[in-house]
Amino acid sequence: MLRWTITFLIIAIIAAIFGFTGIASGAAQIAKILFFIFIVLFLLSLIRGRG
Repeated sequence: MLRWTITFLIIAIIAAIFGFTGIASGAAQIAKILFFIFIVLFLLSLIRGRG
């Protein structure tokens, strides 16, 4: 999950450098959503692992 987040973040940065603002904002939004999903799943696995 974190790997996909980093991939979309890199795509967003490259698209922003070349001036594709629509693609950059879309990829950044996807990266942000995937990052928060990763954090939630990580915290759930920490909590369930200790139980």
